[in-house]
Amino acid sequence: MSTLPSTLRVHQYIGLQPGPRLLVLGAVHGNEICGTRAIERLLAELDSGALCLARGTLTLVPVTNPLAYQRKQRQGDRNLNRNLGPKTAPADFEDHIANALCPLLDAHEVLLDLHSFHTGGQPFAMLGPRDNTGVLEPFAHAAAEAKLAAHLGVTRVVEGWLDTYALGVERRRARHPDASPLLLDAAYGVGTTEYMRSRGGYGVTLECGQHDDPVAPEVAYRAIRQTLALLQLVDAPLEAPPAGFEVLRLQDVIDLEHSGDTFVREWQSFDPLKAGELIGHRHDGSEVRAEHDGFIVFPNPRALPGNEWFYFARRSTRTLL
Repeated sequence: MSTLPSTLRVHQYIGLQPGPRLLVLGAVHGNEICGTRAIERLLAELDSGALCLARGTLTLVPVTNPLAYQRKQRQGDRNLNRNLGPKTAPADFEDHIANALCPLLDAHEVLLDLHSFHTGGQPFAMLGPRDNTGVLEPFAHAAAEAKLAAHLGVTRVVEGWLDTYALGVERRRARHPDASPLLLDAAYGVGTTEYMRSRGGYGVTLECGQHDDPVAPEVAYRAIRQTLALLQLVDAPLEAPPAGFEVLRLQDVIDLEHSGDTFVREWQSFDPLKAGELIGHRHDGSEVRAEHDGFIVFPNPRALPGNEWFYFARRSTRTLL
């Protein structure tokens, strides 16, 4: 039996001139290693002198969930990127990681969190809300966050995570009041970027491609270099944002109700859907169809019952720059 990891490995570079404080995370989910490989490449450049930090602070965490990484799976005891926050009485491995990770997030201004996804599709960025003073996710750095997303090298951006997750929780409460308390808590949707925003910073999740796509580490590496240049942490040219951004807004989340629920085909993120199109079948034979024209996002054929099976998105009117 393997031993539980007992440390979180963190690399930090502090410039002698003042500047922004950037945190870059890899492998928040243990089977999403593109960020890990990109960070390892950057560490080699920093340590060799091929790249120099000119100002500010850069903190790199190549493996944020070492237990999940050790097991080569999404999570250890639970999903680290849900219900993220300090725990006075840690009950599982991810709670202990949260108690090390949250102070790191507290100490930084900007977060770049590098992920990948289950099924095929092109890379995309996850953006937070517009500036607001609401209860769910108040925010005051939408312009800076959108500018960061625009410079990461992708042409597709998705917004609406936390309020869509809260909608799914409301549905779970009505259908499954005896489910795990975590799954019935809207705050369970809080991950790294949501926590960062709650602490006065901002951050972007970059989904770099499918888990095993050999190009995904390059997407992650380029995004880190672009972020360093944008924040002027290094003296390097900043590439212009790509043309033709597509901004989508998550509208709904559909849970897997039973292990016998199945998709009608191998969906990829952002496959278009027509109103009424058949998406899958429940274990009892009932149909799951699209209510509107839109796109399927994060289809997960290996989802656990009571967890997200797929998301539904529609086009947004939001612009980035």
